[in-house]
Amino acid sequence: MNPIKIFIVEDEMIIAANISLQLTNLGYHIVGMASKGEIALLKIKENLPDIVLLDIQLKGELDGIETAKLLQKEHDIPIIYLTANVDEAHFKRAKDTHPYAYISKPFKKLDLQHAIELTIDLVNQRNYSNYAPSLILDDCIFVRHHEKMTKISIKNIYYIEAERNYCRIFSKTKAYLLVMTLKEIGEKLPKAHFIRIHRSFIVNLSQIDEVGSSHVVISRKTIPLSKLFKSKLLNRLQTI
Repeated sequence: MNPIKIFIVEDEMIIAANISLQLTNLGYHIVGMASKGEIALLKIKENLPDIVLLDIQLKGELDGIETAKLLQKEHDIPIIYLTANVDEAHFKRAKDTHPYAYISKPFKKLDLQHAIELTIDLVNQRNYSNYAPSLILDDCIFVRHHEKMTKISIKNIYYIEAERNYCRIFSKTKAYLLVMTLKEIGEKLPKAHFIRIHRSFIVNLSQIDEVGSSHVVISRKTIPLSKLFKSKLLNRLQTI
């Protein structure tokens, strides 16, 4: 699979270079950078990216929002806005362009990574709306990850953690971000292997190493155990 191509529009070139370095280290391909909207529109035509990171407050004739509007007249490319102290009027204008995400400056590397991962998943949902978000088999599940279906063995899944309206599956090798609620993914997972133990966690029963009064331990990770689910968990485990 080819890496996701990203174009950066940021008038502070030091910030743009830092973003480029971070995304390159994460495995993304930076196809270009521009400090002004007019230049960005020309460069984007030459090498169409999969995602555009766009600073709202650009210097020059076009701000980020006007740049986005002109871009959307010719191309259907997801936009992630970079913002700093944007007032209500700017926010309403930006909202009309239907961005996939906003990142407030100053931002952390993890904020950038999450915004891009969510954008990729939202695009996948749009492109594959006729397909289920994941495919469950007896011994594995398939999830969409970076524009492809990835197989995860059930025995290798540690736990699933809710993060607002999406979930992250933690396995032995890596984590996978899904645009699904914990309830939705819980309904799809095989009940013989998984159980919900907290409003934010589903765990793989076979991976539990320790059960405490208010927590469980899986691969050295302490996961909260709520009173509401504790009795159900103990009934599923072989206790002496």
